[in-house]
Amino acid sequence: MKKKDSKKKFLFGKRNYIFLFVSSTIICVGFILMSGGGSNDPDFFNDEIFNFRRIRLAPTIVIIGFGFAILSIFNNPDRKNE
Repeated sequence: MKKKDSKKKFLFGKRNYIFLFVSSTIICVGFILMSGGGSNDPDFFNDEIFNFRRIRLAPTIVIIGFGFAILSIFNNPDRKNE
């Protein structure tokens, strides 16, 4: 009978968790940039909600953050070249 290795390993390496943390931070920054632009007065419409930051920049940053998250999941430095 073979002895089982009693040392438990994490599913991902340190590099993967760092990428995952960075991607979570990038996603949060994107959602923070997307917020705001509302008005407290319901009779007044604020055109600031349609500016470049909320329509173009913030969603792009969120998509980049999701790209880093996918990279952190698929990148496995422990895997041997097959």
